Formats: sequence, structure tokens, C-alpha cells
Amino acid sequence: MAEKPRHLVNIMKTILIITNSFDLHADLIEPILKQKNQSFFRLNLDKFPKDYHLKQLYVSGKVEVTIEHLLSKQIIHFEDIGAVWNRKPAPFSFISNDLAPQELAFAKTETEHTLFGLLYTLDCYWMSHPVNLRGAMWKGEQLNRATQFGFRIPHSLVTNCPAEVRRFKSLISGDIIFKSLSTPDLASVEVDDDDCIATGLATTIVTDELMNNLEAVREIPCHFQEYIPKKYELRVTVVGNSVFAAKLYSQDDERTKVDSRDMSAEIRYEATALPDSIHKRCLEFVKSYGLNYSAMDIIVTPDEDYVFLENNPNGQFLYIQELIPEFNILETVADTLIKNFREDNEQYLRSAAY
Repeated sequence: MAEKPRHLVNIMKTILIITNSFDLHADLIEPILKQKNQSFFRLNLDKFPKDYHLKQLYVSGKVEVTIEHLLSKQIIHFEDIGAVWNRKPAPFSFISNDLAPQELAFAKTETEHTLFGLLYTLDCYWMSHPVNLRGAMWKGEQLNRATQFGFRIPHSLVTNCPAEVRRFKSLISGDIIFKSLSTPDLASVEVDDDDCIATGLATTIVTDELMNNLEAVREIPCHFQEYIPKKYELRVTVVGNSVFAAKLYSQDDERTKVDSRDMSAEIRYEATALPDSIHKRCLEFVKSYGLNYSAMDIIVTPDEDYVFLENNPNGQFLYIQELIPEFNILETVADTLIKNFREDNEQYLRSAAY
């Protein structure tokens, strides 16, 4: 009898965790996976490729892909990967810390090509695939898609024309707000500490004073929305087919009335059940991107209307679990990764038997 291919023999697959060395989410899921006797390999991008050896070998129609962590001597064979938890990116690091600017730019580009050339060989369960993550990150597209799924969205404007902002303001009966499209940290993590001039910008109500200084809008496209009155807010976390809805009492504190992300305010968080139609809509919205994880921000108005704000395809969830322990999102992430790659492998084994 011919020897079975390795991937038919090895039902117990490994989970690849792609993250960085300071990711508390990954730190906390590791003991859960160990308790479940589930093997995993952690790829910390802020230590890559400095602390790793990698190989992608094509010979005589066969491919061999491995990554070795030099400090622990742990090696992962890509044919043994059953699922990937694509958690968080980080800047690469290299053995030499004195590379010239062009050398460093080339090193980063070459490493990125190498990494994605490795990862894109994987045909397994992803939470979530880089292509799908990138496709889901654009806020303007999210608003358009949300309306297609039946969500109400705020009246919105993206422009670099001051006259358009004035015209938009005249159409809105109440206040308008300014908020960033890309990141609220103003790209502060992308520059050295010495070059950082500000660490963040909260959602801001556009006052008369700001309206009188709109010339700055000419510099880059800016994002404006109508201000939606809130009864409370929702952080809806989707893991596979599980939905965790957290109710945020943001209106209980002045610091969080406009932007609930001010964690210095100890507002109440509690678990809540979504109406069936909203539950279904959230799941379908996330799945439409091919995502197996996402975190959505939704406003509930005093009239009990649900208003979509944005979708965070790789958003944080640990703070939600800490405030609402019964959610147990970490356990659900672990179980979802394990369950789906085992189901995929069992289906493949059944089909290979015929």
C-alpha cells in the first residue's frame, strides 16, 4: 500500500497566530489553547525576520514551507496549519539596526513580499484572510454597504472643499461632527517618538469657531457626519457565527457622550440581546466581506433606531470581555479556530477515501 500523504495522516493540525510580541489578546489565548491540547505557533511580526528562519522551497513540483523561531527552536510546517488567527500587524525588525534609509525601505518591502508569498500558500480557515481584511477596512465603502444591508447611517460627507462643508452644515438641523477615516491615533504609531506631535483625535463636534477655520480642509480629505442623538451605543463583536452585543451607557458621562472611546470614564457595559433582524443583519454584513471576525459600532437612538457607524475588521475585544466576563470571547475564538479546521480536515479525509 502506498504511503499516505502527511496531510492525510496528521488530523491534529496547528494554529498559526500572526501578531506582535506586545499583544495581550494573544498572550491570553495561549493558555486556553494549551488547556485544550491544541498546538499553536506564534509569529510576532515585530521580531520578524530577525528572530526567525524561514524556508519556501519548490523542487520537482513539490513545495516545502517552514518557519523556525530561533529562541524556542519551535518549527511550523505550513502543511500542518489548520487555521490562522490573523490578529495584529507590526513593523518588521532586522538583525542590523543601523540600516540606511534606502536599505531599510528595501528590507521592509522584500520582507513583506516574502511573508505574503508564504501566507498566501495556505488553504485553510482564516480569522481573517489579509485580502478580506483589506477589502473591509474602507469606511466610505462600509457606509455604502451598510445601507445595502438595511442599516440607517448618519448623513455623511468626505471632502477637501470648505464650501462643501458649509453646504453640508446647512442641510443638517443639528450639530455635525468631524472624525478620522483611517485611525484616531493620527498615525502616531507610524513615526518615531521624537517626531510625534499628537497621539490622537477624538470625534469632535464642529463648533462655530471651527466652521470659521475651514481652510485647513483643503489640505487633505476630511470626514464629517451629522451628530446622532444616542440612548446608548453598541459594540457588536462577531466571532464565526457567534454574536456578542455589548451595551455602552455612553450618555452617563460627559467624557463619552460624543466619543465613547475615552476609557478614563468608567461607564457601564452590559450584555444585551439584539433584535433578530439586527442580529441577522450584523452577521450577514460581516460575512459579506468573507470575514470570520469583526467588531461593529452602532448607535441606538432615543427612538430605538439602530444607526450603523463603522466596522472594525480586526478590532479589539479584550476590553469588552474584561467588562463583561460572561461573554468569554477568547474561548469562543479558540473554539471557532479549532472547530473549523477540524471540520475542514474531516471533510477532506472523507472525500479522499472515495
